[in-house]
Amino acid sequence: MKKLILSSLMITALALSFTSCADDTGTGGASCFNGIQDGTETGVDCGGPDCAPCPTCDDGIQNGGETGVDCGGPDCAPCQGIVVKIGLITANEKWTSNNIYQLAGKVVVDEGVTLEIEPGTIIKGEKGIGSLASALIVARGGKIMAMGTAENPIVFTSSEDNIQVGQKAGTNLSEEDQGLWGGVLILGYAPGSFRGDVKEVQIEGIPAGDTFGLYGGDDPEDNSGVFEYISIRHGGALIGEGNEINGLTLGAVGSGTVINNVEIVANVDDGVEFFGGTVNTKNLLVWACGDDGLDIDQAYSGTVSNSVVILGNNSDHALEIDGPEGSLEGQYTLNNVTLIGNLDTPGGEYADHRSKAMGADNNIYAYGFKDNSDVELDNNGVSQNFLDGKLSFSNWEVVGFDNNIFLEKVATDDNDVPTEEKIILNPDFTSRAANWTTQVDLGANTVGANLGDFNWTYAKGKGAF
Repeated sequence: MKKLILSSLMITALALSFTSCADDTGTGGASCFNGIQDGTETGVDCGGPDCAPCPTCDDGIQNGGETGVDCGGPDCAPCQGIVVKIGLITANEKWTSNNIYQLAGKVVVDEGVTLEIEPGTIIKGEKGIGSLASALIVARGGKIMAMGTAENPIVFTSSEDNIQVGQKAGTNLSEEDQGLWGGVLILGYAPGSFRGDVKEVQIEGIPAGDTFGLYGGDDPEDNSGVFEYISIRHGGALIGEGNEINGLTLGAVGSGTVINNVEIVANVDDGVEFFGGTVNTKNLLVWACGDDGLDIDQAYSGTVSNSVVILGNNSDHALEIDGPEGSLEGQYTLNNVTLIGNLDTPGGEYADHRSKAMGADNNIYAYGFKDNSDVELDNNGVSQNFLDGKLSFSNWEVVGFDNNIFLEKVATDDNDVPTEEKIILNPDFTSRAANWTTQVDLGANTVGANLGDFNWTYAKGKGAF
């Protein structure tokens, strides 16, 4: 389901809040002796009842009133703090792993600005809906350089998550906790296929005058930065009736952008949604999202490789794929993707191809789906594209395969509204499926993702696969 995102941006001043270190110089402000902070008289060791504990620093982590190395000392790294962010980022910034960054609303990386995020950094979004929904937005021409590592991934999560600096996961939330904040949005200047053949469109919910909400252009090699070894959890805040934020939204992102090793967990809406663009991605993992795992729209023309979708208790389709909205055509490619169903819960389908979908589904391994789960061609345009070779399938290996998983729904118009005739289209699609699909035993697959590439993920640690 196409759900472009985000409501009006609250442009307010940057709020910076952190627990500061004591001043041990003996001149000006409070000083610290023997672990006791002097809150009133400079240079005096305060032991009275009104004296706060001295913040001390042990290996760069603030330890409340424990005695130890004074935070102001030469051997002490900066103390851990909480940095609250809101509004427009207009100059280059670096977010560091010794702090937690809290999104108090929409935070926008402006055009011409680079946001760098260190490996191991934790970013938490505050809870809110509508105009108060929190999200990190990289506007067109802005860059995010978020380069986590397998050992130290960058974590986006909810402010309700009790994860702390230096940790990879908290203990109080699970894959069932969805919609606790917004998500991450990256916008670029790459082409997309839009209604009316316009070159750019505005993200829904952001006023037309706010140009940072535009995406689309003529540069297929546009570069929005690097986004790798990232875990995005518990997002999908509601911003309007039936309109939630995706875990990761990519609007016309170009092939100059690097997006690898990203997991989305417990998002209300889609895991990753591509709106046009040409960016190539690999090693994506989506687990327990409320709508679709990977969603493709507006003639996205990149390649998604070595990726995994794991459906949760209320997931819809592992794949939802739409085609162009304008005359510009583009074809996606899926290579070596593993789809894991939700056998014990209602709902949950392999894939839905809609609205003149164009592309190639190659080397797909699927298991854990119910007998009535299916792969759909959803309207006239999709079926014609299949017949014309613009939509293709190859090398599917399915546990419990039955040709009947491939079907055509009733005839629809270009807006996916069923026609009165309710004609079943392309009746030989099911028979042709046998040409590219093989039944395999669980674990005997020769296609699909290499699951070893996802050992770093939160999902792996929670036993999702």
